[in-house]
Amino acid sequence: MRDDEQTSFHDPERLKALAHPMRRRMLTHLGVHGAATSTTLAELLGAKTGTTSYHLRQLEKHGFIEEIPERSTGRERWWRRARFPRDLRSPTPDQLAPDDRAVLEEFQRIGLEEDRALLDRFPAAYRADPGWAKGSRGLARMTKAELDEFYEAYIALLLRYSHPQDEAPPDARPLYIRLFTLPADENQG
Repeated sequence: MRDDEQTSFHDPERLKALAHPMRRRMLTHLGVHGAATSTTLAELLGAKTGTTSYHLRQLEKHGFIEEIPERSTGRERWWRRARFPRDLRSPTPDQLAPDDRAVLEEFQRIGLEEDRALLDRFPAAYRADPGWAKGSRGLARMTKAELDEFYEAYIALLLRYSHPQDEAPPDARPLYIRLFTLPADENQG
């Protein structure tokens, strides 16, 4: 599977694997900082090694991480983020069975908590180095077709300038990048 392929989480079990805060933090750590062991992740995340081992196995089962056999020795297993498409999209509610929609809502809820935490960090990051902390806000009027076209162009641009961890230039840094849209004319109550 190529890095730039688009894929969706239509498998509720795979979506459920990422609808857990500990797993999300572990996957983020592996993506930002590189390979780690269960013990390392336990120390960093304030968890027990058995807990991190369990969650690592769940992430491995669903193809999000992989063991690094050449670094693993005895009981110490090293893990890295698996190479999977960088354009991962969550399914729309109508693409899931009604019983599985709660998993999608939990997945989105956890993601929004992460996004809120990033927004809280933005002012300090901007003060520290505005060359690396960029922000934009806007209000646009588009048709649904234009929004779809805009979104696809945004994803293409993101993929064009983004590098997989093992192919990034030496001066590349991992960056959190978020885009979301929502109608401005709906009741906000």
